[in-house]
Amino acid sequence: MSKEQFKEFVQKNPHLADYVENNTMTWQKFYELYDMYGENKEIWQKYLNKNNRNINNFFDKVDPDAIQKHIESAQKALDIFSEIANKTSENITNNIKPSIERPLSKFFGD
Repeated sequence: MSKEQFKEFVQKNPHLADYVENNTMTWQKFYELYDMYGENKEIWQKYLNKNNRNINNFFDKVDPDAIQKHIESAQKALDIFSEIANKTSENITNNIKPSIERPLSKFFGD
């Protein structure tokens, strides 16, 4: 197998770079596997299905009840915030002004 074919194979499967970045494999070892076996699915299966396993592992760890509790907590917080905002806007619109205007220079019944 040629280096160009290997480069094309790596471009089709960019997640192979994750193994190199994590120091679990080297490009040399990947090239040697490719040189000996080509694109044989049995050889590459454990490297090419990595993303699928990670997604499955992620969803296995997700607790729907915990997510529901967080959503309910967020909804309660938004309801409280909305209630406070409504009361504040009502107070602003219903602001009672004194019937007698006082001059700015007069304080505390002077």
